[in-house]
Amino acid sequence: MRWGFVAAAFAALSVAACATPSEHGPPPPGYPRPVQPVPRPQPPEPPRRLELSQLPGWAMEDHDAAFAAWRETCHAARDPAAAELCRRARAVREVGPGVGRAFLEAFFEAERIGAEGVLTAYFAPVYEARRQPDAEFSAPVRPKPADLFVTTTGEVMQGPGAADGPRPYPDRATIETSPVDRPLAWMRPEELFFLQVQGSGVLTFEDGRRMKAIYAAHNGRPFAGIANPMRDRGMLARDNTGGDAIRGWLATHRGPEADEIMRLNPRYAFFRLAPDDGKPPVGAANVPLPAGRAVAIDPAFHAYGELLWVDAEAPLLAGAFPAYRRLATALDTGGAIKGEVRADLYLGEGAAAGAEAGRVRHTLRLYRLVPRP
Repeated sequence: MRWGFVAAAFAALSVAACATPSEHGPPPPGYPRPVQPVPRPQPPEPPRRLELSQLPGWAMEDHDAAFAAWRETCHAARDPAAAELCRRARAVREVGPGVGRAFLEAFFEAERIGAEGVLTAYFAPVYEARRQPDAEFSAPVRPKPADLFVTTTGEVMQGPGAADGPRPYPDRATIETSPVDRPLAWMRPEELFFLQVQGSGVLTFEDGRRMKAIYAAHNGRPFAGIANPMRDRGMLARDNTGGDAIRGWLATHRGPEADEIMRLNPRYAFFRLAPDDGKPPVGAANVPLPAGRAVAIDPAFHAYGELLWVDAEAPLLAGAFPAYRRLATALDTGGAIKGEVRADLYLGEGAAAGAEAGRVRHTLRLYRLVPRP
């Protein structure tokens, strides 16, 4: 019995001695602290690949039209594997029905990008212009100023000629109230505003001549949309903040009221004119934009020439198409296009494209098409 008692007591003492200090309060001075294992960082899992046939809406796509548009623009890709597929696609001599789908499914897989984002759309407007100003055509189309320069870090500054040395270039309100030297043309103020938002367009003059207005520079100020402020001030209905509604309000209130609203967006674009050759506008990738098959993206997250699958639905604006599901190539960018899952779909030239583009604000899911290993 005694030996049993002694053995039990010794066992209890041994267990107490083996207990970690954290179970009985802080350790005494000099007591070695337990070493906590450092968790090893786990490498991120590679994006899950999908067959193109698994993409939402893939079966309903016009694969041959998508393939034809991609063949025309795929030389913008810088990825070696994608460039090789571009060469192969352009080597296909006879593109009959079904060839586009067969090629794409044979050589590409898809991977989901991020979570959900936003799809909007833009277009190339065609606006009237005048050589001389009048009460209606009172807004000058300004060329790139001689005192505007861009630093090596990308900052837009006002340089030579500024009274107190280089400084950030003025905002929209300051530019619009300053004298203009050699304007390129004169436009209705609200239409010039939309031309600046879209980035390029065509001007038709009173003699019937058409000229392309091509983006030349901007003043370096951040882009700020005016749809939400107009909605919040009760100027527009909550489900009717599209381009047509905004442009209509600005035209009806042309003058100080409209100027105040447009100046909520401090960014200002400058242009140059060139003869209208009838070709689509050229995007930031220096490639003509195929209508309905090109998107503007944030180059911080995407490379020009990427082939993307757009899956967008749940529109916020009245009168919009319920969904956009299609292949498109990343060929452009814009001041309002920020983020990984953010795209601006180019819809073409003219009023019809503008009416559609003004209603696009859809929930976006985005997929990148990548060459098979």
